[in-house]
Amino acid sequence: MELRQLRYFVTLAEELHFGRAARREHIVQSALSQQLKRLERELGVRLLERTTHRVRLSPAGSAFLVEAREILAQVHRAAAAAERAGTAPPALWVGTPDASYDSIPQILRVVQDRWPDLEIHQVELGVADQIKLLVDGRLDLGFGRAAFVPPEVGSELCRMDPLCVLISERHRLAALPSVPLAVLAEEPILLSSDHRAPEFNQFLIELCRTAGFTPRVYPGTVDSIRAAVDLVVQGRCLACVPASSAMPFPGVRKLLIQPMAQYPWSVLWRVSNTSEQVRAVLSIARGLSRKLGWRDEPPLMASVDRSA
Repeated sequence: MELRQLRYFVTLAEELHFGRAARREHIVQSALSQQLKRLERELGVRLLERTTHRVRLSPAGSAFLVEAREILAQVHRAAAAAERAGTAPPALWVGTPDASYDSIPQILRVVQDRWPDLEIHQVELGVADQIKLLVDGRLDLGFGRAAFVPPEVGSELCRMDPLCVLISERHRLAALPSVPLAVLAEEPILLSSDHRAPEFNQFLIELCRTAGFTPRVYPGTVDSIRAAVDLVVQGRCLACVPASSAMPFPGVRKLLIQPMAQYPWSVLWRVSNTSEQVRAVLSIARGLSRKLGWRDEPPLMASVDRSA
């Protein structure tokens, strides 16, 4: 069965006249009749009832017409989608755990400068969700700690980010130049929800255990730094974040944790995705990492307070 046979049949079903149908299809009448007889032989049913004066659909032909029209419509939609994809500008879908982290925006600014026509779509997702979408092909790149990546996802470390603690300006620790890790044993620590950032929670808990304590977890979770700041300002808890998070929030200080702990950020991608855009982002991430010293040992600092 050929698509042209379906098209000829639908045209004849609409015209119910061989001459008019042949003219619409720009073929001779005998060729139209031959193709339709061949279609009937392949199907093993009579689609048309012919007399010397008229043509009409048989019951089988009426049923076949519905499906034939749907098949032709699907073919038309497929062709239109291919045409749109062929003419549309290239696009890049990128996942990031939180819009406040500055690494991905810095990388993507360089990408956009080099490829002004590239459409970049940023999606705020936890690393676990990023991995699912990377594997499914619905995301081109991700960003986060590569602690639980499957074999289908590649990862490349691009930044070691000093860890900080968010403290209310009214908190007793706010006057310190930095916060000793051991002091956190006395404070309720806010964690992210496990579906959002299990890899960060694991990192923080393991860090506390290296100092000889298990953190006292605040009875509640958040899905964003903004939500964490609201609880910190109220004095209900402390929250730990990488230093690269922007902090344009009044009433909060961001102090380095001592001794220095660094959170590992990696670029993530689907191993089978070897597109030019993905290779370019990886190259740019490596270049920025070298230029900005993202993987260098940071100098000793007392504070990275960026409170408003």
